Amino acid sequence: MSVAEFNNVLLSNAVFLKPFAFTLTRDNETAKDLFQETLYKALVNKDKYNTGTNVRAWLYTIMRNIFINDYRRASRHHILFAKGSNDFGLNTNQGATVNGAMSKINISEIQEAIHHLPDIFKSPFVLYFDGFKYHEISELLGEPLGTIKSRIHFARKLLKAQIERS
Repeated sequence: MSVAEFNNVLLSNAVFLKPFAFTLTRDNETAKDLFQETLYKALVNKDKYNTGTNVRAWLYTIMRNIFINDYRRASRHHILFAKGSNDFGLNTNQGATVNGAMSKINISEIQEAIHHLPDIFKSPFVLYFDGFKYHEISELLGEPLGTIKSRIHFARKLLKAQIERS
């Protein structure tokens, strides 16, 4: 497929992306940015498009992936900005509350409770606590996904019961 043909196919199907972008973002300006980014990525990656396949599905997938990546990136950056004259300063005091539950639980109590878990529950829970996803834990331990989810669930219940008793 030539560059001109690809551009024509892209532009004829781009109209369907605008409503989808607004559905994802719920904001006109953000939707416009998402739309532009999607078209840019499609143009840059035109060699990855397989001629004869559904171009709309390909474009929807690109848009959805961009949206998800942006959302994940934004959720990793927990920056709170002050409202007022200093819009660019960090707001460290406003909205801070004391977590009473955390002040009652000592980290050593939690580690001790984890140490006393049965090995069948401790292994998947520690991996989950360290940031592994369920499917990664399943692959590492060679257990079915449902079994891993169930063991982590029961580990949480056991930990909660042990900490409440302390």
